[in-house]
Amino acid sequence: MIQLSILKITEYGPWTLTLGSDREHELQMLQASLYKEVQKLFSEKNCLVFLNRADEFFVVSNGLGLEEHIEIQKSLEKLFDVRLTISIGYGESPFEANLKAYEGKKNQNLLNEEHSIFGFVNGKSDLKVSIMHLDVDDLSSRRATDSPYEISSIIFELYSKMSKYFLKKNSLTFFMGGDNFMVIASDDGKNSVQEFIDKIKQEDKILLNCGIGNANSAREAVKLATKSLDTIREIRDSGKEKPEVYELSC
Repeated sequence: MIQLSILKITEYGPWTLTLGSDREHELQMLQASLYKEVQKLFSEKNCLVFLNRADEFFVVSNGLGLEEHIEIQKSLEKLFDVRLTISIGYGESPFEANLKAYEGKKNQNLLNEEHSIFGFVNGKSDLKVSIMHLDVDDLSSRRATDSPYEISSIIFELYSKMSKYFLKKNSLTFFMGGDNFMVIASDDGKNSVQEFIDKIKQEDKILLNCGIGNANSAREAVKLATKSLDTIREIRDSGKEKPEVYELSC
């Protein structure tokens, strides 16, 4: 069981029009500032925020009840002119939790009207989350033949394939920057990651490493996933045959 909280800026389109045509730089600064603050507030509660679109954030919010969500929403309302809705859902897989949050917002299942919070809360601290941290092995060698923009194109094509593949496994994929991706994973997603690595190796000649972390909170799961990825690199750098997937749990 996993809990997700989805934050979305409300009435963003109409609000942007009030800024006039020379607004894009302001919007980019606002979005960056908003992401920084949302990540700060949730990470302080052992959650982790994933940027879905510039106006929307996915939060693995295991252990967080309604009151904690209200507290965060109050902080955001004091800091920004724009307002956000929060939709909360939980399920056996990340995709099911996403659907539950979507259902709560669509059906106007209000948890707190004043602060625009919808959905269904399961704030139990013993909920489990699995995070997979994937990166491209030796991307730096590509820089000898491909320009920075060409490398970006390769990475975004990989992101598209990864997102589609793991969505079929009820898992949610996010691009973290550079050559790094994180997947909020179902059991099926974890069990299929080697198959995906083999598929990309064969079709695109891209080598991937994957560290997996399993824990009660998102921050701890990501910590273990990154530690797993670091372990793969350490094995590789020691001259031993490295695994492509390494997993840690707590």
